[in-house]
Amino acid sequence: MQDQAQHNNERPTLSFWQIWNMCLGFMGIQFGFALQNANVSRIFQTLGAEIDDIPILWVAAPLTGLIVQPIIGYLSDKTWGRLGRRRPYFFYGAIVTTAALLVMPNSPTLWVAAGMLWIMDASINVTMEPFRALVGDNLPNKQRALGYSLQSFFIGVGAVVASSLPWVLTNWFDVSNTAAAGVIPPSVQYAFYIGGAFLLVCVMWTVFTTKEYSPEQLASFSEDGDSSQAGQEKARINFARTLSVSGAVGVIIIAAVGLMDLEKELYLLGGLLVAFALLQALAAWQQQQGHTQNGFFTVVHDVFNMPRAMRQLAWVQFFSWFSLFAMWIYTTGAVTSYHFGTADVTSKAYNDGADWVGVLFAAYNGFAALAALVIPVMVKQWGIRLAHAVNLLVGALSLVSFLLIKDPNWLMLPMVGIGFAWASILSLPYAMLASALPSAKMGVYMGIFNFFIVIPQLLAASILGLILKHGFANEPIYALVIGGASFVLAALSLTRVKLNNKNIG
Repeated sequence: MQDQAQHNNERPTLSFWQIWNMCLGFMGIQFGFALQNANVSRIFQTLGAEIDDIPILWVAAPLTGLIVQPIIGYLSDKTWGRLGRRRPYFFYGAIVTTAALLVMPNSPTLWVAAGMLWIMDASINVTMEPFRALVGDNLPNKQRALGYSLQSFFIGVGAVVASSLPWVLTNWFDVSNTAAAGVIPPSVQYAFYIGGAFLLVCVMWTVFTTKEYSPEQLASFSEDGDSSQAGQEKARINFARTLSVSGAVGVIIIAAVGLMDLEKELYLLGGLLVAFALLQALAAWQQQQGHTQNGFFTVVHDVFNMPRAMRQLAWVQFFSWFSLFAMWIYTTGAVTSYHFGTADVTSKAYNDGADWVGVLFAAYNGFAALAALVIPVMVKQWGIRLAHAVNLLVGALSLVSFLLIKDPNWLMLPMVGIGFAWASILSLPYAMLASALPSAKMGVYMGIFNFFIVIPQLLAASILGLILKHGFANEPIYALVIGGASFVLAALSLTRVKLNNKNIG
């Protein structure tokens, strides 16, 4: 009887302030992330990048996430020390991210800035990935939607301040937002310095105020995920079909680019498919040799053995993040050219437009912080899937409205809808996912789930520039319309998601 009670043991309910402390670090992470999203395209253009070069320069961000997050997830599942399971990665990742934020706005050339983006995004991913797993580790199923919504609230608050910092420094403190050709304006530089300090303080607050359950305690809790995934026994995988298809398609794309003189961005798409085939070949060889007790094979194996709900949610994430990436990399170009009428990066009109984009990004994050307080009520009234679908459709309408609105001041209106979509994307898919995952693999599966955030971003980096160049005369405003269509596909994909656990609150 005692054994049965132990087996049925649920995680204890945490107080609001315990959840608050656990999630506060995400505000600091988002401070750095928002500075990156709102200003890196501006930095690239200032240092000489053409508008159709922007997507390929941004490839650093998703590619580092693709590599780093599953590795960190796997390692953090296996870690236990003085700082616990996830917190060591918060600690060291925050230090490196802070250093990168201090260096980025001082980049002397375009390629230095691109390299710093790789470093900054890698360190943000080291810090960010375990935060998602920590909520799944520490909270009972009924509190997970609240936990991820509180993360969304902090993300919104942090991003409001971070995105608007260059504008605030210019308009409130008279810091210049212009500089000589090839020089990053002082307002952007100081914003990055402030962001680095803020990120470090917030993450360290979580590190030193949050406790974690030991591996033994986690093992004592009843599994609310797919327990079939938790065992050490690895089912044999037939890699042949996906290996041959991905490899063949990748080689064909690479050959076509060379023979038909297609745009070089397609090399990225072909190269990723070939790399995926090579990774599968290595995993297949390890399986044949019986070398399956290692991190590489575990990650590849778990990619092919995801829980059903995770596979279904992958499509929702794919289309959602394609939309977000289109918005992040093209809003500056869209607003400055379509609403402010210039592409001259040295002009006052361009820099006023770029500053206004920072304000708009701050606004949607502010609305997201408010939406994070409303979304748990929506979930309670409508259910988690319908609530997420509604928010995605509102986001779709908001992105398309950029084409219809001529006065840049009225662009504040669609930021409300984008805020709701953003808050929902940051919370509800993770609440649905956590209920489908075993505790022993929470980190690695959260890392693998990031693939479906990264892959659409890499696809966008490969093809969005080509679509705009050949279909829309290089007008970046149409990237936002494409993003709106992708949000609609994400909402439709939710109809396929089947959740076993109904107690997701």
